[in-house]
Amino acid sequence: MSKTKTKIIDDSIAETPKKVGVAVEAGTSNSPKSPRLAKLKKVRGKKYQEAKSKVDAEKSYPLPEALQLVKVASYAKFGGPVQLHIVLTKGSINKILDLPYSCGKTKKVEVASDETVTKMQSGKIDFDVLIAHPSMMPKLVPFARILGPRGLMPNPKNGTISDNPEEAAKKFGGNSLQVKSEAKAPLVHTTIGKIDQPEKELEENFKVITDAVGARNIQKAVIAATMGPSIKVVVA
Repeated sequence: MSKTKTKIIDDSIAETPKKVGVAVEAGTSNSPKSPRLAKLKKVRGKKYQEAKSKVDAEKSYPLPEALQLVKVASYAKFGGPVQLHIVLTKGSINKILDLPYSCGKTKKVEVASDETVTKMQSGKIDFDVLIAHPSMMPKLVPFARILGPRGLMPNPKNGTISDNPEEAAKKFGGNSLQVKSEAKAPLVHTTIGKIDQPEKELEENFKVITDAVGARNIQKAVIAATMGPSIKVVVA
C-alpha cells in the first residue's frame, strides 16, 4: 500500500508542471493581447508644475506678454536660451538672418580652403558656417553628403558662395542666425536670445525671424525657456 501511495504522490508531482503550464497557456490564449512595452507616463517635477500653472496652455499670448511670462515661468538657475519653435503652414525655409541683437550663440565661420578640405578628409568639421569662393566648389562637392544634411554646404541662395568670401564671412559672424526647417517636417527650431536679455531685444529678434518666415506661413509659434513650459505666441 505504501508503495502504491508513494507512486501516486510522485505521479501527481510530476504532472503538476504540465497542468499549470496548460492553465497558463489557456489563460494567455483567451486573454486580450497587451502591448509589448507599456509607455511610461512622464512625470514632471514640482518646479515644472508650478511654472506650468502660470501659463494658460490653450491661450495664444501677445508677444510682449509672452516674453514677460517666459521669464517668470523659467525656473533655471542659469541664463539659458529662449527657444522658438515654429510650425509652418507649408514648404520649407533655409535662410541666414542678421539679427539686431545677439541670440546667445557663438558661431565659428570658416572660409573654405585646401586646409578645410584636408580637415574634412580626416573627418573633422569644426565650423558652424562655411563660406566658399566659386572656384573652391569642385573641391567641396565630394563632401556634399556630409555637409548638406548639416546645412553647411555653401549655397548662393543664402550668400555662402561669394566672390569675396572674407568679406562675406564678416556678415555671418556676430548676430547672424541660420533659420532652417527640418528635412522631413515643416518645423523650425531656433532661438531668439537668452533668458536674461532685455525683453525688447528678444522682441526685436523674434520679429526679424517671423518676418523672414512670413506670418502667413506660420501655423503656430511657441517660445519656451530651457527649463520652463511652452507659451503660444500671436504672430501679427
